[in-house]
Amino acid sequence: MSAHKDTITLSEEQNGGSAHQYEEKEIDEPGVVPARYRGTAHDKKEMSVMGKQQVLRRNFKFVTMVGFASTVMASWEILLPLFTFVLTDGGPALLFWGFIAVASGQLLVYASIAEVASMSPTAGGQYHWVSEFAPPRIQKLLSYLVGWLSAIGWQVYLAGVAFMVGGVIQGLIALNVEDYVWHNWHGTLLSIAAILFSIIFNTALAVQLPMIEGVVLILHLAGFFAIIIPLWVMAPRATAHDTLLVFQNNGGWSSTGLSCMIGLTTPLSVLIGYDCSVHMSEETRDASITLPKAIMWSVGVNATLGFLMAVTLIFTLGDIDSLFESVTRQPFIQQFYNSTQSYGATNTMTAIVIILLAACCVSEVATASRQIWSFARDRGLPGSRWLSQVSPGWNIPLRAVSVSVVVTSLLACINLGSSVALNAINSLGGVSILTSYYITIGCLVWRRLKGPPLPPRRWSLGRYGLIVNIAALLFLTPLWFFAFWPLATPVTAETMNWSSTMFGGTLIFAMIYYVVKARHEYTGPVLQVKRDL
Repeated sequence: MSAHKDTITLSEEQNGGSAHQYEEKEIDEPGVVPARYRGTAHDKKEMSVMGKQQVLRRNFKFVTMVGFASTVMASWEILLPLFTFVLTDGGPALLFWGFIAVASGQLLVYASIAEVASMSPTAGGQYHWVSEFAPPRIQKLLSYLVGWLSAIGWQVYLAGVAFMVGGVIQGLIALNVEDYVWHNWHGTLLSIAAILFSIIFNTALAVQLPMIEGVVLILHLAGFFAIIIPLWVMAPRATAHDTLLVFQNNGGWSSTGLSCMIGLTTPLSVLIGYDCSVHMSEETRDASITLPKAIMWSVGVNATLGFLMAVTLIFTLGDIDSLFESVTRQPFIQQFYNSTQSYGATNTMTAIVIILLAACCVSEVATASRQIWSFARDRGLPGSRWLSQVSPGWNIPLRAVSVSVVVTSLLACINLGSSVALNAINSLGGVSILTSYYITIGCLVWRRLKGPPLPPRRWSLGRYGLIVNIAALLFLTPLWFFAFWPLATPVTAETMNWSSTMFGGTLIFAMIYYVVKARHEYTGPVLQVKRDL
């Protein structure tokens, strides 16, 4: 037991367990969370059950957490740079029907995640749940690997969004400056600038982050209408038959059905990552009930916004060839210009997207840093003892924030040599997070069928829990498989989806570190859990 805990225990015994004197003793010690940020009685009990000490501020509530999840996922914003991929596999019709199918399936996935988050609201998220619910003989190694996949996945996601910000800014410059010469290092510097911008909000303004997320939520909703209204009013309209009923196979695959299955990865990419709320659970007030509600609300709202944006894009595409030949290298910017025929309108609409993607970077720094901080707290990463420290007086994992920024900046530098290599690393994020969902829900199914009763939770799927969990696994299986496929044939080094190689490389590195060191230090958070079942 730590000296800090010894002191508190003696204080409680000497003062008859007085809660008032207990709180005063905590406030007097440097680095301890002030009383107003410690959360509710449920939060304190759950931290005790999980064997963790409260070291982060609980300053997020329901609305700000919905704002946080909406900002991290940026559903309709991220769809804009990605939607043209589906034109290769499936076409506009697949984006319409595929978005409905994927959103429906992901609701099952996140309902499963929400319920388990109510059981164990911890920043560790998936690796903690696997440790607690997996079969005992494999829970240590399996949770360790899931911890690595989650940690790498969020670091890569952060790099991907930062690079997206840089690319959109670079595209806007190309639209407005006629003799602009495109250089990869411009995008790299802009990506690093986006990350450094995010540092301010995750350090000096960390206390104000919930308020900022609330403001961004308003902009997220208002910006949506600022984009779709000009497109519907000014752009040419495609016919419903051609848009909704004609599926395309422009990837050279053996059948349109196969092409459509590969194309589903586009709407899926927009709807992966709502576990971001979970990694902020130790900064959420009344987390065991706030988190599941925030997850489900954020998924519902943002899936709807994403779908409406998808419908807008496919009905207002106009001249598709001009989108792919655009000097901006961002087809959606060209679509804005084709629709409005105005540089001013296009610049304004694109600026809204840039601001919201930059806000996404801010939130993803928070998510990525909390994930690696939590995993380091359980000794799962190299340098865990240093990385798991929370800086006194800050009540944020400042070292983990710094590492996230450094890692992202280094990943952005890969673009200097090869944009193909950078895209390969970015594709790793989706399959890593998707795998962590699959293993988590699989362990939950095993626990329901063969393990002891599930822990109590304040948000439950009730008697439909097992059905929802199994349906989620059935939905994820084919999508996980096709997430590794390239967009088109013949496959070259530039068109190859290198996520399979990166995914395997991550697991190999994790296993090497496990054999060399982690197996002696990482025990799995389940050993610290103290439940009365």
